[in-house]
Amino acid sequence: MLLILEHIRQGFAALRSHKARAIITAAIIAIGITALVGILTSIDAMGGAITKTMSRFGSQNFNISNRVSVNRFGAPTEIPNITYDQAKQFEHLYKGEATIAFSVTASFNAKVRFKSKETNPNIKVLGIDEDYMAASSFELAAGRNFTGNDVSMSLPLAIIGADVVTLLFGPDAKPGTAIGKTVAIDGKPYRVIGELKKKGSSLGMSGGDRNVFLGLLRTRQDFTNAENNIMISVLVNSVGQLDEEVNHALLAMRRVRLLKPSEDDNFSIVRSDSIAADVKENLSMISSVGTLIAVITLLGAAVSLMNIMLVSVTERTREIGIRKSLGATEKAIRNQFLVEALVICQLGGIAGVVFGLGLGNLVGHFLGADFIAPWNWVVVALIVCVVVGLVAGIYPANKAAKLNPIEALRHDG
Repeated sequence: MLLILEHIRQGFAALRSHKARAIITAAIIAIGITALVGILTSIDAMGGAITKTMSRFGSQNFNISNRVSVNRFGAPTEIPNITYDQAKQFEHLYKGEATIAFSVTASFNAKVRFKSKETNPNIKVLGIDEDYMAASSFELAAGRNFTGNDVSMSLPLAIIGADVVTLLFGPDAKPGTAIGKTVAIDGKPYRVIGELKKKGSSLGMSGGDRNVFLGLLRTRQDFTNAENNIMISVLVNSVGQLDEEVNHALLAMRRVRLLKPSEDDNFSIVRSDSIAADVKENLSMISSVGTLIAVITLLGAAVSLMNIMLVSVTERTREIGIRKSLGATEKAIRNQFLVEALVICQLGGIAGVVFGLGLGNLVGHFLGADFIAPWNWVVVALIVCVVVGLVAGIYPANKAAKLNPIEALRHDG
C-alpha cells in the first residue's frame, strides 16, 4: 500500500514538472468524457421531460381520428372525416370497458375578451362532451364540468384554461375568479362555469393552458367553419388493458367505416405512450452518434497521452538510470509511469464527469426536467479513463523499465 502511495506521489511530482503537457492531455480526455456524459445526461433529461409531458396528457388513453396518408407516388390521399353520426355509432359498437369522449376543434386562433381585456388570437377552442375532461386527463381548478344536459341543450357555457384566466383577470386572480363571468369568444358570449388546473409547458407544448372548452353541440352551432370531424378519445381502466382496448376500438371503427377485410384503415389510432416511445427511439440514435464522437475523442486523447509519456521517458532517461543504479526494479519503474498515465486520465475523467453532468442538466433545466445523474455511465466513464491510461501508458512504461541503467546514466538529456 505504501509503495502504491509512493508511486502516486511521484506521479503527481512528475506532472507538476510538466504542467503544460499534462493539462493539455487531461483537457483532451475531459472533452471526450464531457461529450460522453453530457450527451447521455441530456438524453436522459429529454426522456424524463417527455415522460413528464406525456403524463400530463394521460398514459391510459388513445385517440381515434381521420388522417391524411400519402400514396406510393407521393400524392396525398384525402381521408373522410369522422362525422358526429359515425362517432355515436362507434360508441354503440365498441365492446370494450372504457370511457369514450368526443371532441371537435373549432379554432386555433380565437380571441377571448372580458370587458376591456383581450387575449392574443392564439387560443384553441374545442367542443367537448361531458366525458372529455376525464378521458384527456384535464382537471378543474375551480367550478364544474359540463353535464350531459349542458351539452345536449347546447347551452352557451365555457371552461377556460389557466393562461386565459391570467390574461383576462390578472396574474393575481384567485381560483374561481372567472366563474359566473361572461366572456366573449370571437364575439360570441359564454358564461364561464369552470377553470382548468394549470398543466404548465414542456418541450414547447402548452399542456392545454391556452385552451377554451365549449359544449360539443354548441360549438358545432356557433363555429360553422369548424369541420364535422370528431376526435374520439378512449380512457381505459388500466395501462395493462390498453392493447386489448385498442383492438376492440380497431374492430368497431372498421365496422363504422364499412371497410372490407382487404382494405386498409382510413383512420388512425394514436396511443399516448406511442408518441413518447417514438421520440425516445430517435433520442437513442442521437445517443449512439454522441457516444461514437466521444469514443473517437478518447482515442485521440489516448494517442496524445502515449506521445507525452514517450517524450517523458526520453527526457527522464538519466533519472531512470539513477533510480535503477540505486536499486529500483523494472516493476517499480513500470508502475511509476503507469501511475502517471492513470493520474492524468483520472483528472481528465473527473473534470469531464463534472462538466458533462452540468451540461446535461443545463439542457434538462430548460426542458423542465428534474436533476439527472446517470451514475451507470459515470462509472463507465471513469473505467474508460483507467483503460485509456493503461493502454496509453503500458508501452512507454515498458520502454522506461527496460532501459539499461549504464546507458541511461550516460544520457545527456
